[in-house]
Order: sequence, then structure tokens, then C-alpha cells
Amino acid sequence: MNAPLHCEIPAGLLDDAQALSDVSAQWDGDIVKQITDYITIPAKSPSFDADWAGHGHIDTVMRNAAAWVEAQKVDGLKLEIVRMQGRTPVLVFELPATKADSTQTVLMYGHLDKQPEFTGWRNDLGPWTPKYEDGKLFGRGGADDGYAVYASIAAIQALKAQNVPHPRIVGLVETCEESGSYDLLPYVDALRTRLGDVGLVICLDSGAGNYDQLWLTTSLRGMASGVLKVQILTEGVHSGDASGLVPSSFRILRQVLDRLEDSRTGTLLPQSFHCEIPAERLAQAKATAQILGDQIYKRFPWAHYDCGGATTFALPTTTDPVEALLNRTWKPTLSVTGADGFPELGNAGNVLRPYTAFKLSLRLPPLVNAASAVQELKALLEDNAPYQAKVTFESAGGATGWNAPGTAPWFDKALNDASQAYYGAPCGTIGQGGTIPLMNMLSQGFPKAQMMVCGVLGPKSNAHGPNEFLHVPYAKKITAAVAHVMAQMP
Repeated sequence: MNAPLHCEIPAGLLDDAQALSDVSAQWDGDIVKQITDYITIPAKSPSFDADWAGHGHIDTVMRNAAAWVEAQKVDGLKLEIVRMQGRTPVLVFELPATKADSTQTVLMYGHLDKQPEFTGWRNDLGPWTPKYEDGKLFGRGGADDGYAVYASIAAIQALKAQNVPHPRIVGLVETCEESGSYDLLPYVDALRTRLGDVGLVICLDSGAGNYDQLWLTTSLRGMASGVLKVQILTEGVHSGDASGLVPSSFRILRQVLDRLEDSRTGTLLPQSFHCEIPAERLAQAKATAQILGDQIYKRFPWAHYDCGGATTFALPTTTDPVEALLNRTWKPTLSVTGADGFPELGNAGNVLRPYTAFKLSLRLPPLVNAASAVQELKALLEDNAPYQAKVTFESAGGATGWNAPGTAPWFDKALNDASQAYYGAPCGTIGQGGTIPLMNMLSQGFPKAQMMVCGVLGPKSNAHGPNEFLHVPYAKKITAAVAHVMAQMP
């Protein structure tokens, strides 16, 4: 019988097979349990839990993560929970370089705060009741992105286990990301000297087009959000007595929204909310559309019903894969994510309501300035109110999107090599429709840094919604891919 072939690994390079074996064992033996425990804690972001400090859940997940990192006893690693008065805490860890002549820093980012519960969970699942099933760990926050700090340390340990030299590494884990990271900027300013010269950012808070290859996020949309309220009366009145004379606050709100959006198509009307799509992103969208095809839109849980013996499904805005990708990454879009002023259906009598309020979430193209958009949005909605109703838009702030810098040759090679090593396919590129406020901030502060923005939020993972899950086999491979890329950093 022939002896198995072995490849000699050059000094300083990572043995990919060994790295994947090491991180897989750590995920199976420890990390899955850590994230399972994390899911049970309702550490909602401060925008969704005004008394977050009193409830203590954010402090609990922060302390638990810090205790776990310290228990790993990574050689040379120093850790600190940094607190500012009245702000959510951040976790910072630092690891000196072991690579000769290395002057730049790798910044590893994640967050531990969560979105609220939402409804519609499967009967045997819940936001705070984790369940591990067929390689998927269900529950709120595991994939978005409570796993990041654990995966980051595991990637570092994979390098240490093989004595692979690495650059200086700094970790920054916040607890305000789901609220727009408004607490983070003061920390970044205070910690700027400790960050050093950042040459590579690793952010594990993004998505994946499929679970078959590594995916690099090349853009993120921005966001402007707030509450639009229309008030016409001081109290509710009998609808039979008043309707036809007192205009409906809901109808007025619809008229106001018509200034912003074409309700037939979903197109945002102000041209200042649009931007030109760079040629490189158009080319990447076409290449990604070839990979994903109709799964770009079929992956969503479309409503369906029986019609004459055939199942009819609700339709997307487009079935063209390229247009679908661009619509969710480079086009502005309005969503109504909450409402007030409405009684529950069981308590809805014949009353003309005094006011209607909608929570608006306006996703902005990556190159549109959020602060300007918020200012314009407020004026557009409030000015010249129909029937002189009281119309107010209370902004919850905004975050400018992000467009990735040019990809350095070493970074492009490292990503593709890692994807081939762990998935057997080249690295894909994809824009994401969500927002990570830190990325724009870091690109401005470190314009030459390479940005490894990746994540485990692939098809049906459903971040923020019901039945959110962490795809553990994919997470193992992305952990090893992070180690591979850090080992290749010049």
C-alpha cells in the first residue's frame, strides 16, 4: 500500500488542514456551548432596552466573554473592559506582534448586543431558548454576531498552535452596534493611540451569499431612521360622527410618505438619496449573480396560498439576479418597522384615532452621507403638512454606508487561497444591505487598510427575525480563514 503524500509547509505559513482541525475541535468542545449560554441572555441593544444598565444583561455577556478570553491564556494577550460614564462598555484585547519587522495592526471587531425578540418563532424555538439542530444553533444574536469574539480568539490560537508569526492584533468588541454604534465613536477616539497603524480590519458581522465559499463584503448601505407621527386630534372620537369631516391621521401620513416614496414601485423620489454605482461593483454584482442565480430572492420566506389547487407565492420586486443584488445593496429603500396609535384588533372599536406614528428605516446607498439625508428627510416630511396637522419626524440618527477600498494583491490572494483551502471554491464578493457604522469610520481613519468584512449570515439565517441561526460548519471554516489571512499579512 502506498504511503500517503505529505506537503512540506514552508516556515511561517499556516498548515490549513491542521488549522481547520484545531478550530473545529474548539468549536465542538467549547465555543458552541459558550454561544449557547450567550443566546439565553436577553442582552438587547440600548435602543430597545432603555434600562439596559439596570437590567445588567449587557454587562453579563461582556463579563462572560472577557472571562472566556482570559481563560484561553493566549500567550502575550492583555484584556480590558473599558467603561465610560453613561455608555455601554467595550472589550479591548491586545496581542504583540511575533512577525519580524511588522509595524501594522490587525483590528478584529465584533459586538455582543442584540436585536429584540420579534415574533413568529417556530413552536420549539425562541429568541432566548437556544437549540442546536443539524449544525445550526438557533437563537437571537449567536450569528449576529455574538460568535465573533470567540471565533477571533480561536483564529489567533490556531496561529499560536503552529508557531506562525503574526502581526500585532487588537480586538474591539462593542455593545451598541444594533443601536447604530452611537457609543462607539467616543471609545475609538479615546483608544486611537492603542489601535496603532491599522493595516487590516477583520469584521465578522456580515453575511454570505451561500455556505459553499468564503464571501467578502464589498459595500454596506447606510441608514437613516426615526419616528414619523401625524396628529389631527387631541383624543379619539366616534368614527361615524367625525369621519368625512375630520381627516384620518393615517391618510395624512400616507400623503406625507408619498413625498418620499413611489408606493407602486418602492422607488425613493429625492435624487439626493441615490448615487452612481461604481463600475467595479456592477461587474462584481454580475459575477455574483452568475453564482447565486435565483437563490438571491428565493431564499426569503415568501407568503403563499392555495389558488385553484395551485400554490401561489408572493413575488419579489424583480427576478433579475443582477437587479436583485443591486436593489438590496446600492438602491435606497424605505421600510416601516413599527407602528403606534393603533389598538389591537380585538380592541379596535369604531373610533377615529387621534394620531398615527410609524417607525421608518431608510436604507441609503453606500456613498450617500447619512447626516445630510436625515436633515433632508426631516424637512421633506414635516414641511407644509396637509390640513395643518401636527407632523413630526423625530430622528433616531443615521449611519453613512461604506464602500470597500481597492483590494491589495496579497489580500486578494489570501482570501482566494483560504476559500479554496477550506471550501474548495474561490472567494465570492457581495454587497450587503445592512449597516455596520464602524466600517465607514475606520475607512476614514485608516484609508489604506484592507477590510476583511465577512460573516455567517447566509441564506435563511434570518438575523433580526424569527428562527435566527448560526451555521456552525460554516463558522468553523470562516474562523480558519481568518487565521489564514492574518498569517499572510505582509
